[in-house]
Amino acid sequence: MKLQLLLITLIVSLTASCQSKIKGESAKTNPVMQTNITTELYDTYDAYKEPTLTKRRIKHNEIQPLIDKFRTKEGYTVKKVGTSIEGRPLSLISVGSGETNVFLWSQMHGDEPTATQAIFDILNFLDSNEFQTEKESILSNLTLHFLPMLNPDGAEVFTRRNTLGIDINRDALALQSPEGRTLKKIRDSLNADFGFNLHDQSTYYNAERTDKPATISYLAPAYNYEKEINDVRGNAMKIIVFMNRIIQNYAPGQVGRYNDDFEPRAFGDNIQKWGTSAILIESGGYKNDTEKQEIRKLNYVSILSAIYTISTKSYSEIAIADYDKIPENDRKLFDLKIENINYELLGKTYTLDLGIQRFETDKPNHQDFWVSSSIVEQGDLSTYYGYETFDASGYTATLGKLYPKRIATMTEFLKLDAYELLKQGYLYVVVDGIPEKITESPMPLNITRGTYKTAATLRLAVGVNPSFLLEKNGSLNYAIVNGYLIDLKLKKGAFKNALILK
Repeated sequence: MKLQLLLITLIVSLTASCQSKIKGESAKTNPVMQTNITTELYDTYDAYKEPTLTKRRIKHNEIQPLIDKFRTKEGYTVKKVGTSIEGRPLSLISVGSGETNVFLWSQMHGDEPTATQAIFDILNFLDSNEFQTEKESILSNLTLHFLPMLNPDGAEVFTRRNTLGIDINRDALALQSPEGRTLKKIRDSLNADFGFNLHDQSTYYNAERTDKPATISYLAPAYNYEKEINDVRGNAMKIIVFMNRIIQNYAPGQVGRYNDDFEPRAFGDNIQKWGTSAILIESGGYKNDTEKQEIRKLNYVSILSAIYTISTKSYSEIAIADYDKIPENDRKLFDLKIENINYELLGKTYTLDLGIQRFETDKPNHQDFWVSSSIVEQGDLSTYYGYETFDASGYTATLGKLYPKRIATMTEFLKLDAYELLKQGYLYVVVDGIPEKITESPMPLNITRGTYKTAATLRLAVGVNPSFLLEKNGSLNYAIVNGYLIDLKLKKGAFKNALILK
């Protein structure tokens, strides 16, 4: 089925007031086809996904060849529009001949790369040999401008801020950073009609009063303290309503909306004020999607669909009131929530809930990371949620023991049966001669270098690494190792690494 029919039918199903404008197309569809419209777009994604980008920690030198290949392609222009503090070029890729200018920029924060990858997926789609008629419709009505990776210096070390140490997204007034000045210059030179401000947010946001992660969050930023809505901001709200309805097909209930308090230093707020309909998109969390590849796909489908509805102007009849129906962002998610665990303290037994988060620490080359977990909240957590929730009713948190045999090498350590040792109550193993470059244990057993001594009693407290065993009726059935729940009977559980302790 052709993309044009798919997207037009989608607009029919989402905005009933537009039906009279596209009656001819809608007559060709039926409810089943309407239900499967975005599935067709979603299912074709792999044909356009940029295969060289597969992980979050992408670097400037990885996207340069992807940018350069468009320099000689007919219909595309690539311009160097600025330079980062450390001298990395900032490039603008433009395509299309329409009067409406759409400007998309990503990775203003160096550790927020999901949409950067999606931009190259969209460019691959536009450059493909398929759907020529439909793409001609888009490109004859719009001129698209892509500025991927606005903060390449931050991306190099996977950090939010630029080399100057400032948040570029709070530099719209002072314009202290060359990256911020570039963004302002491009916005002004294009006098862009629409702007897509593409970010990542914490994976711990949830849609308000639900256990659903805010996989995608939106904001049509306010342009003044009164939060007034003019045509510019109103159009951004309409596009967001449209995109939200698309996302609901793949992540139902997993969309949030940011608070719209005016921030006079922020680029989004000022770009709205300067006359560009600014659409903030934040990529959050999705279960079992650590590298955010599924969220990348959602970006691709929803942004491409938004571009199309801008080209047809069919968004204009969408009700602005539907924007406020999107649940607000909340922040009540944990990686692991343990409910009703028994905890023995000073001769008494208490029942607690534990909220555990897994924090990433970059490895020296900033290409990968290891995890160190922490209890971040405990007590009554009945109003909080977990990506994974375990009801520990009847289980008692138990201190793990130190394995009595010293292990000579990491090679020998890897031959141990970790699950069997955990069943016997051993959670720590002494390994001699561990190379300094090794920062984590690849098995669900914490490693010590020989000087570590286990505590006399278990301590559960905010800030403590969660590593303990769960005992019930004299049997050890589960282990919590560096914040990961391990089922000892089934010998399974999501797991990245345990710790190396001094």
